[in-house]
Amino acid sequence: MALLEIDGLHVHYGNIQAVRGISLSVAEGEIVAVLGSNGAGKTTTLRAVAGLLRPTAGRIMFNGVDVRTVPAHALVGQGLAHCPEGRKIFATMTVEENLDLGAYMHRGRNLPRYLHEGKQRAFRLFPILAQRRHQLAGTLSGGEQQMLAIARALMARPRLLALDEPSMGLAPLVVKAIFRIIGEVNVEGVTVLLVEQNARAALRLAHRAYVLETGRITAHGAAQELMSDELLQASYLGMA
Repeated sequence: MALLEIDGLHVHYGNIQAVRGISLSVAEGEIVAVLGSNGAGKTTTLRAVAGLLRPTAGRIMFNGVDVRTVPAHALVGQGLAHCPEGRKIFATMTVEENLDLGAYMHRGRNLPRYLHEGKQRAFRLFPILAQRRHQLAGTLSGGEQQMLAIARALMARPRLLALDEPSMGLAPLVVKAIFRIIGEVNVEGVTVLLVEQNARAALRLAHRAYVLETGRITAHGAAQELMSDELLQASYLGMA
């Protein structure tokens, strides 16, 4: 059984239909990319997966549970962490305080251990955050803020990490570093659903990918196959 299964998903914003009957799956241990241009429905799909938008129709199953029956904050406790587009860090709080908030759902005697282990992992993956741990998050560079957003999501100890446009607005060298770390996180056992406009970088990282266009899936398959498909490169992925 897939860790995440989307079947016939429809999502509206008022009278506007943003997602039109898409189906996709993510198996445990995979990196699956969802690609497409602005307005294709990528972020809408991820927000529905995270429980932040209620589907008009269709089903989203995470670890055998219907996402529609679980509040968004409770999904985090069940192992689904969402790293949103635009980072959404708490600018007036320190790096360390942002990380602490990422572990908000942990309770009881394990909390001190989870906080310690989570921060040790964050500082190992992103050493710059250790140097900036007492700095206000709003004073970080764009790349450092994206690193903090990912590290904060990992504090929840997720089984599935849903990443929305982690490369947006970042320099190529920073994008390369962040994608390398996403790969390391996956090797350590975290399944990844990656929404990305940077098709070239995403397909190099992912095992499989889906291409969205105006709310519909127009192609899917192994990442390497999509990378070599000339029609997709020219028509959908901007890689011609």
